[in-house]
Amino acid sequence: MRGHPADALREAGKDASMLVVGSRGRSTARSMLLGSISHGVLHHAPCPVAVLA
Repeated sequence: MRGHPADALREAGKDASMLVVGSRGRSTARSMLLGSISHGVLHHAPCPVAVLA
């Protein structure tokens, strides 16, 4: 797929049971933050979203 990653993931989510995205970092503090892609998918996905640290 081409385009912005969040848009591509949301498009893929139309036919998915769930989308899985990662959090922003590996350290304890950073893993609590969402990156822009995860944030965009989480709030606008057409299906459930799991955010993994």
